[in-house]
Amino acid sequence: MKKTILTFSLMIAVLLFSNGSNAQELKWYGFNEGYTKATKENKVMLIDVYTDWCGWCKKMDKDTYAKKTIIELVNKDFIAVKLNPEADGEYTYNGKKYNGQQLVGVLTSNKLSGYPTTCFHFPKTKKNYMEVGYKGVEDMTSLIIKYAKMKL
Repeated sequence: MKKTILTFSLMIAVLLFSNGSNAQELKWYGFNEGYTKATKENKVMLIDVYTDWCGWCKKMDKDTYAKKTIIELVNKDFIAVKLNPEADGEYTYNGKKYNGQQLVGVLTSNKLSGYPTTCFHFPKTKKNYMEVGYKGVEDMTSLIIKYAKMKL
């Protein structure tokens, strides 16, 4: 009897955990790699500006960026980049080198007012747009469609 219960429990666990394993995932790049790729492919960069201590950033990763609709939209039309301005690193943007804080200042025209912040960078025109704060699936879907249509 114990063996049957154990086997049944293992089968349920495999079914529960295997459901998500084939799910499509959002392809995140580091800034330098994403910037190069976006420039070569002339795709808009969606830059998730976050910090390790930000609870709303973690919530957005879990509740928004993990959803199938968002994954499909972003993977189709954008190069997704994660950028933690507090992490050590050197970033190249428009031929200049920056640390994380400096780069975020350039991307947001020094108007960053909180985390998470989502920046949209158009490599061809070098235009940047900033959306501050947590965005749920509905709000993020609207933003993604808006910026995908711009094609600057």
